[in-house]
Amino acid sequence: MISLSEYLILGALLFVISIAGIFINRKNLIVLLMCVELMLLAVNINFVAFSHFLGDINGQVFVFFILTVAAAEAAIGLAILIVLFRNRRTIDVDDLGTLKG
Repeated sequence: MISLSEYLILGALLFVISIAGIFINRKNLIVLLMCVELMLLAVNINFVAFSHFLGDINGQVFVFFILTVAAAEAAIGLAILIVLFRNRRTIDVDDLGTLKG
């Protein structure tokens, strides 16, 4: 049986990896989007673990709302990425400032 602390350690480890990915890689927009998604999934693991061990369904319901927001965020992020690539032929984050009207 896996204990609550092991789930929390896994969630914290995923969260730290995503924070490190954001700070290490500031150039590639795809990697930044993946790090943000990994951060949201780490939080979801904590919600599901607490929900399971406390016997309350509210944490699992809240995860569905987070996944919905994450899907919308990914769609908008990929749309921005496509516009950036079509206009500048690069996905460098530093070139986002050139898209200002």
